[in-house]
Amino acid sequence: MHHIRKPDWLKARLPSRADYFQVAGLLKKSGLHTICESGRCPNIGECWDRKTATFLILGNVCTRNCAFCAVDKGQPQPLDETEPEQVLAAIEAMGLHYVVITSVTRDDLPDGGAEVFFRTIRLIKDSWPQTKVEVLIPDFKGEISPLMKVIEAQPEVLSHNLETTATIYPEINRSASNYYRSLKLLRQAKELGAVTKSGLMVGLGETLADLKQALVDLRQNHCDLLTLGQYLQPTRHHAPVRRYYTPEEFEELRQLALDLGFKEVASGPLVRSSYFADRLYETSRS
Repeated sequence: MHHIRKPDWLKARLPSRADYFQVAGLLKKSGLHTICESGRCPNIGECWDRKTATFLILGNVCTRNCAFCAVDKGQPQPLDETEPEQVLAAIEAMGLHYVVITSVTRDDLPDGGAEVFFRTIRLIKDSWPQTKVEVLIPDFKGEISPLMKVIEAQPEVLSHNLETTATIYPEINRSASNYYRSLKLLRQAKELGAVTKSGLMVGLGETLADLKQALVDLRQNHCDLLTLGQYLQPTRHHAPVRRYYTPEEFEELRQLALDLGFKEVASGPLVRSSYFADRLYETSRS
């Protein structure tokens, strides 16, 4: 396939300020993983400058093999039982007021890692109550008990990414049934009282009609908050970019989503699931 040249508006600024290197040093010293690094996020400089980060728990090796994701795949290591304490120590050292906790998918664990999510959330809330917690969870194979366990810990936001449209799922090495499983999870989370959030990537070959249907599907399942961002191919071994959307098109998609009833939408070429998550949450409440 012919390589599509990356447009100028996708150039993220390089990290330069001392805060970035302070956060990087802290995380390396603690042995913690972040999706900022594992997912090769283009906003890592901007977010770490602001002393914010999205922590990756349950290790850094995923049991699934999605064609868009830069996270390592394979056989995970046994759980590190000290992860919740390590996350708390980092949050306290960084003085975070809003934190996102996510994970690799751990289909090898009976509860998919829900107990570790619960322990991490509760430890933060009990020990550092001024910090609001958002979680970005896997689908737990569609099982309700792990979802209930996470929500029992009372995170401010329960996020689960739909990722792309139903038509593109086969292109990213996912069964189409997983699309509907994700929608069901978001609906169940809402029924259990959570503020729900999801994210979509664009540029994988979807049509505008496909995108509109995904937005309608999310709203029909009562999703509150949404992020829309450009898919960027991590390596040549991953799914290719089929198209780059312009900033104007992202604004049009944002308006479409708002018109459908989302409480707040972050939409832009470099937007990712946790991009300014605190602002998205606070704006939705005002």
